[in-house]
Amino acid sequence: MTDAPARVLAPRTPAFILTCIATGLLAGLLSGLFGVGGGTVIVPLLVLFLKFDQRLAAGTSLAAIVPTAAIGVISYAVHGSVAWVPAILLAVGAVVGAQIGTWLLPRISQTALRWGFVAFIVVVIASLFFVIPSRDAHIEVTVVTGIALVVVGVFTGIMAGLIGVGGGVIVVPILVLIFGASDLEAKGTSLLFMIPTALSGTIGNLRRKNVDLLAAALVGVAACTTTALGAWIATLLDPFVANILFAAFLVFIGTQMAIKAVRGRKR
Repeated sequence: MTDAPARVLAPRTPAFILTCIATGLLAGLLSGLFGVGGGTVIVPLLVLFLKFDQRLAAGTSLAAIVPTAAIGVISYAVHGSVAWVPAILLAVGAVVGAQIGTWLLPRISQTALRWGFVAFIVVVIASLFFVIPSRDAHIEVTVVTGIALVVVGVFTGIMAGLIGVGGGVIVVPILVLIFGASDLEAKGTSLLFMIPTALSGTIGNLRRKNVDLLAAALVGVAACTTTALGAWIATLLDPFVANILFAAFLVFIGTQMAIKAVRGRKR
């Protein structure tokens, strides 16, 4: 087996360092606030400002998510807002799903997938205005919910493998709307489940030379400084206000995906 070709990395200039730090600060804040990995912010900024290609940006983002999610988990765990067993079940499913998604990638239309994901986001946004989570709610783990959590993990992993979107964008609303979790527990659990998934993906990306380690370190360390702040702000927000903010974030993600779908169809 031949080694993957070495990638041309962005020049190590002061602008490079400042861009990575600024990206990390924003990604960390959103990660703590919404329980997402931050890749939906990191990837487009690395592509736009540092001219990373899409795969290198995704691999670098995944590596940066590991310390960011770890700090977020600690922040939510302090408030008792992490469901440990559900997070493990989600992670098991996601690892399997990611392999399925990678296998399906060349066999399914990316444009159709993106429009399907946009439709999913529209349904979730509408639901967030009708289901207001209770801060006292918790996920009840039974045989049925355990199996369902693994299935959700598989679905999330497949979507990550197919279109590079997963984690909190999918898991947080599902835990709230279907499993009855509080918004805080859904976010803390989402961040925990991301850690083994991101670690597994990062190991594979390192073998393929698909990670800019310096950029990942700068983004990850910077993100760690604001993740706890985002998690703290989340505890102060009224659940309805938190739903509105998360819906606005999903509108941003859905718009990005719709633009990609339109461009893909034109090509």
